Parts: sequence; structure tokens; C-alpha cells
Amino acid sequence: MKFRILGRTGLKISEVGFGCWEIGGNFWKSDDKQAMDALRNAAKFGINFFDTAYDYGAGHSERLVGKFVKETEEAYPEKRIVVATKVPPKDEHWPAIDNNIQNTFPKDRIIEYAMKSYENLGERTIDLLQLHTWRDEWVNEKSWQEAFEELRKEGIARFFGVSINDHSPDSALKIAASGKIDSIQTIYNIFDQSPEDKLFDVCIKNKVGVIARVPFDEGSLTGKFTEKTKFADWRKDYFTPERLKEVVSRVEKLRWLEKPNRTLAQAALQFCLHNVAVTTTIPGSTNPKHAEENAKASDGRLSQEEINKLKAHRWVRDFYTHW
Repeated sequence: MKFRILGRTGLKISEVGFGCWEIGGNFWKSDDKQAMDALRNAAKFGINFFDTAYDYGAGHSERLVGKFVKETEEAYPEKRIVVATKVPPKDEHWPAIDNNIQNTFPKDRIIEYAMKSYENLGERTIDLLQLHTWRDEWVNEKSWQEAFEELRKEGIARFFGVSINDHSPDSALKIAASGKIDSIQTIYNIFDQSPEDKLFDVCIKNKVGVIARVPFDEGSLTGKFTEKTKFADWRKDYFTPERLKEVVSRVEKLRWLEKPNRTLAQAALQFCLHNVAVTTTIPGSTNPKHAEENAKASDGRLSQEEINKLKAHRWVRDFYTHW
């Protein structure tokens, strides 16, 4: 496993992390024993960055992560696990739609849910606390800045960031340039290459770490789907039959990325990691074998020729807001 420094925080994190949405249940079918095995296997193969959120099962994902971190750090004191979590918006809108931050992230809301996450994680200082949505209209608002400062002083959280709206990297250019946060979390994958247009340059210039989420395009870029795939989770509305047909067609055109020692899923992760702006990418899984496969993506790199060829596979669309 290779490691990168998260912006100016000094945190040394695995370039392949672990996204913990699936293990929280609610939108996903998840088994706690299998989820714990996946977390343990991820750590076994070098992953030390785990990204969760209160909203992943109303704290359930956080509690599993807290249990896993406690047992891992007690058994292996030399292992330093880095945990990121997120405060849910008060109005429960994803993406953020209200310019009035008092309806979304008033100061007391941020502090209340940061404390809930702190408790769920076993009263362990949160390494990275993020707002789970963002609008650049809020960049100068006091509520989130005062909340972050208070939480830092009280030892509840060390560093702070935002998770930005789906397929909307330009919605965070001001906050990335402000010097007020440590990280940005954005969708970035072979299909959605839009953060390369402006956001990544701003993050590099201002030493803001980048967490690349949805590296598999909700699973399609693993190459496991067919036109007949049936989903038992929320993706049945995301990958409608008509959409799924086009997705599968586009993924099939990427089969050239597969090698005897590289799966399509690993190539998808390596695409995220080719960009120097990206600190880590956070595939999710409840499958221990998948966690191992994801971790091993760090062992290889795409060639510049392959990166150049993938530019033609950029696909601008947003299935999230058109259900």
C-alpha cells in the first residue's frame, strides 16, 4: 500500500481507502459480521483511511467503525487508523438546495451531530469531520466556522472538510480557495472527470486534500453488471433498464483495461490515483475479498498512454437528480 499526505494536515493515509456507506445498511443490504470482516481485511492489506457518516444507518456505520478501530489499535498499537465522518444537513436535502445555511448547518446542528459521531466512534477524536453537503454561498458564514473551531478546541475533531454536491465540482471552488478547510470530497471516476477542469488545480494551489468518492460509478466500473442485472437496493431506481443498457455498453468499451494482473475495478481505482491532486479514493464494500482486491490496486499504475485514452470515455450525466 502506498500512502499520501492529506493536504496540509500531515495525516498519512492510504491512497486506497474504505468507503463505509454500504456497511451502514439502510440503502444497502448489509450483514454486520461480513462488514466487520471486510473492515479487518482492508486493514490487513494496508488500508488505514475509513470514511463514514452519521447518516449511514443513523450512526450504525460509525459504531461498526468505532468497534473495528478499537480492536485494531489495541491489537496493533503501531497501526494508526484515520477516521473521517460527516454531519448530515438539517433539511435532509442531498444535494444542498438552500442558500440559507441556518436551514442546513446552523452551529448547534454541527456541534450536536459531531458529538453523536464522537460517541458512536467510541469517544475517539475524529480525524476529519466533514459537512455532508455544501454550497459555495456559505463560504463566509460564521456558523460552520465557529462550530469547527469549537470542536477543534474541545478535542472532538482535528481537521475539517466538506463533501460536495454530486457531479458539481465547480460548486466548491470558493471553499477550496478559502484556506478555511483541509479537504474536499468529490465524485471522480472514469466517467465523471469534471473535477480535472478547475477544482483539482485550486486544491493543489491551496494544499487541500482530495477524497475521490464513487470511483466505481455505483458499481458499474467493476465490470460485473449486465443488461439483465437486478438490484436489491436503491440502485434499482438509479440504474433503470434504459440507463443500465447504456452503462453496460460503455463499460464494455473499457475491457481493454483488464490485464492478467489487473481487474477492471483496480484499473478504475488507478485512474483516480493517477491525478496528483487526489489523496485517496474510497471504494465501498461489505465483501472481504473485494476489500483485498481494492487495496491491491495500489500496487500498480495506469500508463500515460492509458490515461490519455481514457479521456475519450468521459461521460457527462447525472442519474442522482433524475430518478
